[in-house]
Amino acid sequence: MWMRLSVLLVGMASASLAQAEQDKVFRAGAFAMNVTPKKFPISVNGNMADRKVMAADDPLHARCLVLDDGKTKLALVVVDSCMLPRELIEDAKSRAEKRTGIPASNMLISATHTHSAPPATGVFQTDPDVDYVKYLTEKIAEGIEKAHDRLAPARVGWGSANNATQLFNRRWKREEGLIPANPFGGTNDRVQMNPGYQAKGLIESAGPVDPEVFVLAVQTKEKKPIALFANYSLHYVGGNPQLSGDYFAAFADRVAQFVGQENGTGPFVGIMSNGTSGDVNNVNFAGPAPKGRQPGEQIRVVADSVAKTAFEIYGKIEFKDHVTLAAAEKDIELGVRKPTAAEIERAKKLLDEQKGAASLKGMPAIYANETVNMAKYPDKVTAKLQALRIGELGITAIPCEVFTEIGLDIKKRSPLKKTFTVSLGNGYNGYLPTPAQHQLGGYETWRARSSYLEVEASPKILDVLMELLKQVAK
Repeated sequence: MWMRLSVLLVGMASASLAQAEQDKVFRAGAFAMNVTPKKFPISVNGNMADRKVMAADDPLHARCLVLDDGKTKLALVVVDSCMLPRELIEDAKSRAEKRTGIPASNMLISATHTHSAPPATGVFQTDPDVDYVKYLTEKIAEGIEKAHDRLAPARVGWGSANNATQLFNRRWKREEGLIPANPFGGTNDRVQMNPGYQAKGLIESAGPVDPEVFVLAVQTKEKKPIALFANYSLHYVGGNPQLSGDYFAAFADRVAQFVGQENGTGPFVGIMSNGTSGDVNNVNFAGPAPKGRQPGEQIRVVADSVAKTAFEIYGKIEFKDHVTLAAAEKDIELGVRKPTAAEIERAKKLLDEQKGAASLKGMPAIYANETVNMAKYPDKVTAKLQALRIGELGITAIPCEVFTEIGLDIKKRSPLKKTFTVSLGNGYNGYLPTPAQHQLGGYETWRARSSYLEVEASPKILDVLMELLKQVAK
């Protein structure tokens, strides 16, 4: 009798587990929220001098993807912006959490780093546009809400492949005596950013590139496309005079065409996030200058190339009906490279020389202004680090313009089978070079609001990210 009862109980338990497996439903929803400013003229971020534009060459978006495994929800958002301050992002997350129930800690909001978007934070001679910051904050929250409203049963999968054709490390070693003095009057730089096509004395690039294109894709149960979230370690392309989402937006449009051709029409959101591209651009300085490029043409060339690779990956993905989701985040305290009293005094003298000018001229004066601003910074700042897991795929987020070798190191050390990093995620704390790259000097290390974290920041960040990846990998 007891044996029969045991067999019956085991059978009931097995049936219950089988039913639980059948009851698991994975859901996804996506929405591209238009965040193009309503008022012109407006300033553009990402330049040494403030520049006003009168129109948008293409609309700007906050592209949102929400995932739900039945227990945990994640929101991934990529915004057509040069950089987003932590305060704006946390405000948008708070609003979205109240409307959707998704914990703010489970949201990853990042900037693409287009250099053709209104300023959301101040750097060099461009200050944030207060009205646009308010507008953008609300639109990001609204985009997450709309993506959440679209949640429906879905299949999910991911994959990657290489496309090295669009990537070049922009930091170059040159023969002794050929690298110009830095804006602080020093001549100790051993590398130069963007030295010019076939510049005299070029030796070699100072770092690697990462050619891997990652694709995270979701489909309906009927195999119709919902969204394709990609990641590529390319800074931006540029060459567009007014507002533009750069190659990130052009990729989204192009991959939608590719996916639509195969899978029919319907709501679909293509998304391109910025990988670890702090020292990488699309310019081959070892070769001759290209001729005959029209404004925006190179953006389309890059977008088409990477979209083709993404579509090839998409066609090989083995979609799953259900995967588990996880998220973890942690604040890390990092030191700030502050100017000395002598450096502040020198900076003030340089600024006095251009007192009353509409805008500062010359790199020494521009960086003098940054020095005065950096003197007001605290000795330490906190940066938010984050790790997400989607099945066996890991995603890390760093609020910096991250050097490529750091991203490669994360991939190597991650406990998950596949991992990629989203730069400029959840805030903005400037460039993130390695300690060795700091020793080489160059633009990305020059102290400013665009580069101020302590020299040892990257290994400290790596250690915390490994802890977070282990947490979500359990």
